[in-house]
Amino acid sequence: MAIPSRWLSSLPLAWGTLKAALAALLFAIPVALGAAIYSALFMSTRLRARIKPALEMMEAIPGVVVGFIAGLILAPWVERHLASTLMLIIWLPLSAALAGLLWQLAKSRLRRRLAFSWAGLWLVPWLVFMVAIALWLAPWLEQQWLGGDLRQLLDQRYGMDYATRNALIVGIAMGFAVIPSIYSLAEDALADVPSTLIEGAQALGANRWQALWKVALVAAGPGIFSAIMIGAGRAVGETMIVLMASGNTALFSASPFEGMRSMAAAIAIELPEASPGGQTYHLLILAALVLFIFTFLVNTLAEVVRQRLRRRFRQMGAHYELCVPHRLSSPSF
Repeated sequence: MAIPSRWLSSLPLAWGTLKAALAALLFAIPVALGAAIYSALFMSTRLRARIKPALEMMEAIPGVVVGFIAGLILAPWVERHLASTLMLIIWLPLSAALAGLLWQLAKSRLRRRLAFSWAGLWLVPWLVFMVAIALWLAPWLEQQWLGGDLRQLLDQRYGMDYATRNALIVGIAMGFAVIPSIYSLAEDALADVPSTLIEGAQALGANRWQALWKVALVAAGPGIFSAIMIGAGRAVGETMIVLMASGNTALFSASPFEGMRSMAAAIAIELPEASPGGQTYHLLILAALVLFIFTFLVNTLAEVVRQRLRRRFRQMGAHYELCVPHRLSSPSF
């Protein structure tokens, strides 16, 4: 049975929606979860009381403002400095890891002065310095190793065309918009983990990082999963950022340097001009229905998994409470 042409014409829109959401989540999830872990478990109480509300207020920034900045400021800059942008994406996580390694190797006196609970402040000048090094080093590397023009190299050697507004720009801009949602929910979930669980793990011989990975993240798993699913739902349904930063080209391409068109953007652009009852009108109604079903299923899945994980952890807690008195009352030989 042949697939109707109207269904085939909507496939690039579905692919563009998933591509934009995936690019945003790849950028947002590591940043948001890393910030939530540090803020909930390691940051000092006084600094957390100031940083957390400031990060949550980022969610109030309208999507049209983020899309305007991404389309008119970020996209032209990345086009002129593509090598520097890619180097910054790789360089910043490595710089943060290097700072942590140097802090571990530092003397105890210096570590007391640069307390880990205040790393959110003393890391800022370090990262600014490393960004300056990356921006100074990237043009030299591009000139020496990449023939002087990375865009031309990608086009000639790999056949990758570069569009000014592309998936990379959408991922950065939409990821910035999604970060506050994921951070706020994940941070609340991690902050609700009883400190006695982490202290008990450390008392049994686990270090701070083992207690984080084996206890805190497992206990906060339902909240973290819900945060990621809610962020994915917003990324799929985002309209203005994709509309202003993607180029709105309905392409079936996996390249991060080419544009796309999402279902939400297509509805916003074409619905006012579509004649009721026409093929375009029916395709837009179908796209809206697909978006609704996808968002509904994602939110339902998130809630079902969260409830199941909560019941499992509740049963584990009840089993632990029943077993501890028995173990304490049993004779030791």
